[in-house]
Amino acid sequence: MTLVGGGPGAVDLLTVRAWRALQAADVVVADRLGPVEILAELPPHVRVIDVGKEPGRHPVPQERINELLVEHALAGADVVRLKGGDPFVLGRGGEEVLACVAAGVPVEVVPGITSAVAVPGLAGIPLTHRGVTTGFHVVSGHCATTPDVSDARITPGNRASGASGPLDATALSCVRDGTATLVVLMGVRSLGAIVAQSLAAGADPGTPVAMVENGSTPEQRVTRARLDEAAAVAAARGVRSPAVVVIGRVAAAGLLEGADERRLAGAGV
Repeated sequence: MTLVGGGPGAVDLLTVRAWRALQAADVVVADRLGPVEILAELPPHVRVIDVGKEPGRHPVPQERINELLVEHALAGADVVRLKGGDPFVLGRGGEEVLACVAAGVPVEVVPGITSAVAVPGLAGIPLTHRGVTTGFHVVSGHCATTPDVSDARITPGNRASGASGPLDATALSCVRDGTATLVVLMGVRSLGAIVAQSLAAGADPGTPVAMVENGSTPEQRVTRARLDEAAAVAAARGVRSPAVVVIGRVAAAGLLEGADERRLAGAGV
C-alpha cells in the first residue's frame, strides 16, 4: 500500500512521486479534499473508492477505511491511499499505516505539501518572517468536546477565568505572547471557541487573523479580521471549510506589500 499526500488541492502541486504511484495503482482510496481532479486522468482500469469526510458527516468510518486498504492489498491490488495535504499532518495517516503493518501489508509513504504551510503561503502570508516571528505551531480546531460557538462575546468575568476550548497551552501561549504563529486546520466551526479561549487567556484583541478558504484553487479567498472580531467577520462573510486559520502578526494585511493574496501560485513576491 502506498500512502500518498496529495497537497492542498491544486493538481500541479502534486509531487512527481505521487503522480507515478497513482499511475501504477489498481485501487485508489481517496479523500474529499486534495487534488481530486487528478482522479479523472487515471487509467480506465483503476478503481476509485470515495471515502471523503465532511464536517459532521463521516459516511465511511476510519475503521472501515483501514479495512478497505488491507482487504484490497491482501487481494493483490496495488493500493494507493490518496489524502489531502500531508498524510501525517492531522490526516490520520499513522493509523492507516499501523492497520496495514498489523495485517502484514508493507507500506510506502509519499509525503505531500501540507496545507498548513502551503495555503498561507499562496495567500501571501509567511508563517515566519524576520523581525516578526521565528516559529509556528499547527493545531487542529476540531475537538469533540468543544461546543460549536458561532459568536464570541467576551466579558471581563470570563476573560479572567480562562475559558476552556480547543487550544492547548502551547497554542494559547503563541497567541497570548506572540511567541509563534498559530495555524489552525479544521477550525472554522470552532473559531468562536478559539477566539473566546484566546481572549480569556489574555491575548491582545487586536491580534491579526487571516482565514484562507479553498487554498490553491480558483476559489481561494482570504478574510482578515482582528482576533476579537474574527468569529463575527467569518460569519458575516460566510467562511466555510476547508479553510486554514492563521493567527499572529504575520497575518496582518500588507506585511508582504505587493503580494497577490488571492493566489500567488508560485510567482515571485
